[in-house]
Amino acid sequence: MAERQRRKPGETREKLMSAALTLVGKGRHFASLGIREVTRQAGVVPTSFYRNFRNMDDLGLQLVDELGLVLRRMMREAREHVSQADKLIEESVDIFISHAQANRSFFLFMAQGLAGESRAVQEGIRSEMRFFASELANDLRRLRLVDHLSDSDLDMTCDLVVRSVAFSLTDLLGVSAGDDYQIDQIRKRTIRFLQLIFVGAANWNSVSQ
Repeated sequence: MAERQRRKPGETREKLMSAALTLVGKGRHFASLGIREVTRQAGVVPTSFYRNFRNMDDLGLQLVDELGLVLRRMMREAREHVSQADKLIEESVDIFISHAQANRSFFLFMAQGLAGESRAVQEGIRSEMRFFASELANDLRRLRLVDHLSDSDLDMTCDLVVRSVAFSLTDLLGVSAGDDYQIDQIRKRTIRFLQLIFVGAANWNSVSQ
């Protein structure tokens, strides 16, 4: 993935991005946010918005970049803590749920953006998901868990994993952060989704397809 050049947030820029995320965390849809609403939440004058962003799509793309950093921290933690192949799925799902809860507003923004009205934000999030899938494919090659799969079939498998996790994310965001029972049910269901994907991948014959 050709990454967009990241801009280091200044104080006002950071306030505006944080304000948008705060509003999303309160239940607002990012696509419905207006510049005056965001600047009011940030405690800055509306004219300061245009010194930092061209429009709301531009702010959204900067949030996508920050989301990318959250996803990379999640990948890094998985690489550092998941050492046993037989625990790969369970421990990876636990890390995913932990990060989704700790960064709830970012993941709400991600879920909204995938089906939102902004094509730029939607494509930015999909680009991050493709990057995540490609990194997963690299990790699986490194662990030599799916050597029988062709590169294209491995890429498709990883894309299916990412899509399944994104689907589970919408379920996770729909329950209270303190509802341990429902969170555990989502955890178990997500693990089963991924187990079924990898059972299918393990028995897939790339040569004959």
